Amino acid sequence: MDLGVAILLIGFAAVFAAFLLLIIGLIYAEFMNSDIPPEVRYRGKLHLVHITLMGIAMVGQIMDRLGLCQQVVFTRRVTGWLLIHKRPAPPGLRIKDLKFGDVPVRAYEPTAPSTGRRRGLVYFHGGGWLMGSIDTYDEVCRHIAKESETVVVSVGYRLAPEHRYPAQLNDCEAATCHFLSVAEAEFGVDPRRVAVGGDSAGGNLAAALCLQLKQRDRGQLPLPCAQVLIYPPLQMANFNLPSYIQNQAVPFVFRPRAAFYFLQYLRGDASLCKALLDGAHVPPDLKVRYKRWLSPDNLPPEFISRSRSGMGQETAPHDGEVYHLTRVGLDPSVSPLLAEDEALRHVPPTFILTCEYDVLRDDGFLYRKRLQDVGVDVSLHHVPDSFHGIIRFINAGWLTFPNSKEVLNSVVDYVKTL
Repeated sequence: MDLGVAILLIGFAAVFAAFLLLIIGLIYAEFMNSDIPPEVRYRGKLHLVHITLMGIAMVGQIMDRLGLCQQVVFTRRVTGWLLIHKRPAPPGLRIKDLKFGDVPVRAYEPTAPSTGRRRGLVYFHGGGWLMGSIDTYDEVCRHIAKESETVVVSVGYRLAPEHRYPAQLNDCEAATCHFLSVAEAEFGVDPRRVAVGGDSAGGNLAAALCLQLKQRDRGQLPLPCAQVLIYPPLQMANFNLPSYIQNQAVPFVFRPRAAFYFLQYLRGDASLCKALLDGAHVPPDLKVRYKRWLSPDNLPPEFISRSRSGMGQETAPHDGEVYHLTRVGLDPSVSPLLAEDEALRHVPPTFILTCEYDVLRDDGFLYRKRLQDVGVDVSLHHVPDSFHGIIRFINAGWLTFPNSKEVLNSVVDYVKTL
């Protein structure tokens, strides 16, 4: 072999080895920073999947810094490759890709004979407003549609950071209104039995949409008959609730990541993460106003007793500039939990799913209390041994968690009651 070629190959091998060692080191550091309680079911599997997803994100970050590919684009493509398992429609289900105006949707229609008009569910996927797609949530929507005999419409809303608030909410509203207008004629669905729902960021969009549709209601279309909120983020005012402290290092959403997602949704950057985590974005008068809604005293006592030191502590003084840059995040269209009583009084019957080992757990419990206080019918299903993102791993090949179907079936059971 030519000496020059040999030296070149050795150089490439050395670079590859250094790159591999860097990735291994970063993954190990991320692994050491996570803290998965022994009570979590399939704890070892969660570690493995978390390391895999973190490794993908870190490779994407390196490629971004080298100018080869944007991190978010790389991460979307690779995680999509892992999570998407295209299969033919199962017996009893018809699947169609459509467009409602400019918004791509996928409709899942049961084909079994029905004695009357069916119910419908407009579903908004999770992913922190910047990840996820119709394809990555295909198995979730298939399962809900088939098991509950419901027409499910999955909405492919635009993603951050390329598209910022309110693009996602506008897409969800446009798709929902379009479906309500054609539900009976084109899908055999009773428009008065159409709910909206979603998981994680999709749950936030569903809750915000229900408030927004009521404000704009002029009687032309029926309003959603229910909202189905699966571990939703519902407020951007306090990242120091007990669940944020207890579960700050539990995958798949670490405490800093929650602030990161909100900022990507609103601004397309993450430069103000620490200010949000410290509470510097909320003026003192609003902190006093929100305290009655966000107080840990409104949570089950056992949540508070398990909190570590630091719960509720906000270390930074108010920063007027940060407030100016992020104030829209305190609007009910981003933080439905902060809506006034009069607005919440008109929210439809609600189903909330929460997981014990999730930073967003307390948002769900606090929202339930607010809705109950104004007379809204609320069903809450709490999963005591699970974590944020569990339903996403149903029928996902080697990434599947055995209990994901069990958790998703609680959603199915509620949808059947509509």
